[in-house]
Amino acid sequence: MWLQRSVRQYSRTIRLSSVAIWQPEAPQSQPHLITTPIFYVNAAPHLGHVYSVLQADAQHRYAALYGEKTRLSTGTDEHGMKVQQAAESLGKDPYTFCTSVSHQFRAVFDALDISYTDFVRTSESRHAQTVNHVWLQLEEKGYIYKGTYHGWYCTSDEAFLSDGQTAMKTDDKGNQIRVSLESGHQVHWMSEENYMFRLSTFRPLLLRWLQTEPVRPANFQRIVSQWLEDELPDLSVSRQRSRLTWGIPVPSDPSHTIYVWFDALVNYLTAAGYPNPHLAPWGPSTHILGKDILRFHAIYWPAFLLAAGLTPPRTLLVHSHWTCGGVKMSKSLQNVVDPIECVKSYTKDGLRYFLLRSGAPDHDCDFNHYTVRTLLNSELADALGGLLNRCTAYTINPMQRFPYYNPDSIPSSAHDQLQDLLRSLLELPAEVYQWVEKFQVNKALEAIDAKVRQANAFFQSQAPWKLYKGNNKEVAWAESVLYITLEAMRLYATLLQPAVPGLANVILNRLGVSPAHRTLKENHFLNAALGRHCFYQGQSLGPDCGLLFPRLEKKDGEEQFAVRKKDYRETQLV
Repeated sequence: MWLQRSVRQYSRTIRLSSVAIWQPEAPQSQPHLITTPIFYVNAAPHLGHVYSVLQADAQHRYAALYGEKTRLSTGTDEHGMKVQQAAESLGKDPYTFCTSVSHQFRAVFDALDISYTDFVRTSESRHAQTVNHVWLQLEEKGYIYKGTYHGWYCTSDEAFLSDGQTAMKTDDKGNQIRVSLESGHQVHWMSEENYMFRLSTFRPLLLRWLQTEPVRPANFQRIVSQWLEDELPDLSVSRQRSRLTWGIPVPSDPSHTIYVWFDALVNYLTAAGYPNPHLAPWGPSTHILGKDILRFHAIYWPAFLLAAGLTPPRTLLVHSHWTCGGVKMSKSLQNVVDPIECVKSYTKDGLRYFLLRSGAPDHDCDFNHYTVRTLLNSELADALGGLLNRCTAYTINPMQRFPYYNPDSIPSSAHDQLQDLLRSLLELPAEVYQWVEKFQVNKALEAIDAKVRQANAFFQSQAPWKLYKGNNKEVAWAESVLYITLEAMRLYATLLQPAVPGLANVILNRLGVSPAHRTLKENHFLNAALGRHCFYQGQSLGPDCGLLFPRLEKKDGEEQFAVRKKDYRETQLV
C-alpha cells in the first residue's frame, strides 16, 4: 500500500547509518476503497462493531497520513429474515425499525470520531439499483439459474449450510438440535425452489486469487485454503417472497427476494459508485471484517465479482472477537460492554486507544475495566501526557518556544544515548508503516509507546532543569535536550493522529504546529540534529492545554462485576 526505502542520514556530530525513512509512492489514479462490514440492524451497536470500524478508520487515517488517497465506507445491513422478525416482534414496519437502529450506529460512530466518507444503507434506492444491475449481469451470463435448494439454513447467520457444516447438540432444555459448526446457532432443514449461483464454477479462479495472499493475518488465509480443498456447491441466492418480504425483489422475478448476503456484499460496489464509471470505478479495495463472516467475504464475494467481470478484493483484513472477563459477552451475564458508556468513562480517544492498542487481530482479546484503566493511565496519562507536561512547563521552558539545537554542546557522556534516541525516532515512521501494513495497529502503537518511554528516560537522565543552572555549555545542552524532546513529541503526535485524533490534536496545538504540517508528506523531524535547517527552532508554542489525559480512578462496581464473571466460569466447570 505504501512505500518505504532505506537511506543513510548523517549529522555533524552523529552518524546514523541504515535508518529506514518513509518515502511517498507515486499518486494513485483513483482512491483506494477501505470498508467495514455493513452491520446487521437486528440489535444495537456493541464493542465488536466498534472494533471493526476503528480498525478501518485507523487504516484510512494512516493512509492519509502517509499521503495516500483513500475512502472509508461503512453502513447498515437492513434486509433479511432476522430483521423482518425483529420488526414484527416490536410491532413496527421494517423500514421504520431499520432507520431507528441505523441512526444508533451512526451516533456511535460519530461519537468515536470515525472518519467515514460514505454510509450505505441497503434499504436505499441507490443500493437497490446496484444490486439489480449486478444480478442481471450474472443472470445474463448464465451464472444464475433456477433450481431447488435442499439443505440446512441458519436464520441467525443468514447462511445456507451443508451437512458437513452442521452437527447435533443438546440445548439448555435437554433437546437435541442441529447447529452450525462455525457459529453454534441452530439450523433448520429447508427445501424450496430458489435461484442458484454457479459457485462451483469459480473454485479454480478463487484458488488462483488466493495465491496472491489477500487474506491477513496468515491463520485466516490458511482457513480459506482449507475450505477450497473441497468442491464448492452452488449457492442459493434467493428466497421465495411468500416467506421473506423484507428485501430486494429479484428484478426478473418479483416472486423471489434476493439472498441477504448477495444484497449485503454488493454494498461495496454501491460505495464505489458502480456501475457509473464517472463516480469512482471499482478498483483497489481493502475489506475489514470479523472472523465470523470470513466465508462470505473470502468465497462468495470474490466469486460474485469474478462472475461480473470485476477484480476481487486486494486485501481482506480479518480480526478476531472481544470477550469480557474471559467469557463471551451476553445480556444474561450482564457483561455486554456498551460503547457509549465506555466513551463516557474513558473518553472517545481513551476507548479508541485501548481497543487499537490491546486488540490483536489473530486471536480473541478480553475487555475488562481494570485493564482499560491501567493501560490508559500508564501510556496516555503518565508516559505521553507526562512527557508533554515536562517539556512545555513554564518552569523549564519560560520562553514557551522551541529552543535552538547546539551540536557543539553534546557531552561525551550523552553521546551514545542521544544517538540511540535519534536513530529510534528517525526509524519510527517506517516502523509504524510496517506494522499498519501488516494489519497490526496494536504493534504500531506499542512501538510509539516504547519511543515515548525512551524519550522520557533521555529527558530524565539529562535533567535539563539542572543544566539550566550551570555554565553556558550546559545551558546550551539543556536547550538541545529540550529541542530533541519537543521534536519527539511532534513526531509522536503526528503518528498518533489515526489512533487518537483528539489527543493528537491537543498536543500539536500545544506545540504550535499548523494544520498544514500534520502529515508525513514533505514533513521533516529533528532536522537541526541532522545538520539541516529546522523551521521550528525559535517558534512559539501554542496555548497551555492543561493535563493531556487525566488519570482514571476505579469506579464502584468493578469488583462485583469481576465476581459475577468468576462465578459464571465456576458454574461452567460443575
